[in-house]
Amino acid sequence: MRQSDCIAMILAGGQGSRLGALTRTLAKPAVPFGGKYRIIDFALSNCANSGITTVGVLTQYQPLELNTYIGSGLPWDMDRLNGGAFILPPYVKGKSGEWYKGTANAIYQNKQFLDQFDARRILILSGDHIYKMDYRDMLRRHEETGAVLTIAVIDVPLSEAPRYGILSADRNGRIFAFEEKPEHPASTLASMGIYIFDRDVLMRYLEADENDPGSTNDFGHDVIPAMLADGCPIFAYTFSGYWKDVGTIQSLWAANMDLISGALDLNDDSWRIYSRHVDLPPQTLAPTASLRSSAVTEGCSVAGTVENSVLFSGVTVEEGAVVRDSIVLPMTVVRRGAVVDRAVISHDAEIGENVTVGCGDPNVPLPPDPLCTDGLTLIADGVTLRGNVRIGRGVTVTRSVETWAEGEEELLQRAARRPKGEDAL
Repeated sequence: MRQSDCIAMILAGGQGSRLGALTRTLAKPAVPFGGKYRIIDFALSNCANSGITTVGVLTQYQPLELNTYIGSGLPWDMDRLNGGAFILPPYVKGKSGEWYKGTANAIYQNKQFLDQFDARRILILSGDHIYKMDYRDMLRRHEETGAVLTIAVIDVPLSEAPRYGILSADRNGRIFAFEEKPEHPASTLASMGIYIFDRDVLMRYLEADENDPGSTNDFGHDVIPAMLADGCPIFAYTFSGYWKDVGTIQSLWAANMDLISGALDLNDDSWRIYSRHVDLPPQTLAPTASLRSSAVTEGCSVAGTVENSVLFSGVTVEEGAVVRDSIVLPMTVVRRGAVVDRAVISHDAEIGENVTVGCGDPNVPLPPDPLCTDGLTLIADGVTLRGNVRIGRGVTVTRSVETWAEGEEELLQRAARRPKGEDAL
C-alpha cells in the first residue's frame, strides 16, 4: 500500500512523572537522549524513514519546548505543502473544550484534523520509546491478514510482563485476549503501544467510547477490549529489534548505556535517527583528558576523566574531574576535583570543585527517592553544588547546595512520587 494512505498520530503529552526532576519543565518525549537527540526523535525518524510524512503530534503537559523543538518538521523532512508535521494541543471548540482525558480521547478530539485527509489507515504511536522500526512491514502485515487493528508486540521476560499490556494470540497471530498490566500475565507478548487501525473502524469505536460514561478513554483499558468482545479481527505484528520504554530514570540511564555498549546502534546510515540540534564547535580534548567507552557530543570541553558516560552538547569536564557511568545533559560544568559516579545530571547544572555525586558516605543525608533505583543519583536542572559536599546514591537534589546544615535535607529533597493512574498520553 502507499504510505500516503496512512497518517501517524504520536501521543506526546504525557507528564513522565517517574522521570522525576527531568520532567519538571518539559514533557517526557522532549527529554534529551544519547548526547544529541530527544526521545521523540525516534518516532518522528521512523515515520520519515518509512515514508509516512503526515504526522500529528499530540501535546499537553509542558508543551512549549517540545513544540519549539519540532517546529515545521524540517529535520525529519516534514516541512511540506502536502502533509507535514502538525502540533495538536487540546483546545476550546465553541463553548466546549477539555484536556485530553486518555489516549483514545486524545485521538477522538482530533477527528477534525483526521477528516482533512483521506488516509485509510491510522498509525498510533507513543512518543516516549527508543527503537527503530520500519512501519511499512507492519502495514503489509495489516493488509495481508485483513485486520481492522494490528498491534506491534515484543516478547518480554515473564517477570516484566505485569508492566505492560499483555495479549494472547493463536498460531496465526490473531489476538483473542488482551489485559492491561495484569497481575498474573497469561503470556509474555507485550504491546508496544503501536497500533494500526482501519480508519472507519477506529472512528466508530472512538465514538462509542466517548459516549460511555464509565470509560477511562484509553486504548488498552477500553477500546481494544471492546473490539475483542465484538469479534473484530485483531492481529499481532511481532517485533524483534531493540525497543525500550524509557519512562523511568533507571530505564533512561540503561538505554543511554546501551548506546555506548553498542546494543543500540545509531550508526546505520540506511536508517538514520534525525534531530534538531544547535550548531556548536567540535569537541575539545585537552592533553590531560582521558576518555573510555563514552559518547561526547559537539561543543564539549574535556580535560578530566570520562568513563562509560554520555556527555551532551556544551558540557565541560575540568582537569582532575571524573565522570563515570553517568549521563550529563547540556551546558553542565563539572569542576576540577569533582567526582560524578552513576548519576544523571540535568542541564545547566554545576558540580563544583571537590564535590562528589553518587558516593557511599554522604555528608548531605537526603532521604531515598523511590524514583532513583539501582543506586542512581539525579541532579535537577540549574542546581549548583559547592563547598566540598558529598551527595549519596539513590537520591534527587532539586536545590543548590553551598554547605550542608542540619535540616537542609528537607529543603533539598522533593521526591516526585508517581500519582495514581497512568499519564494521560
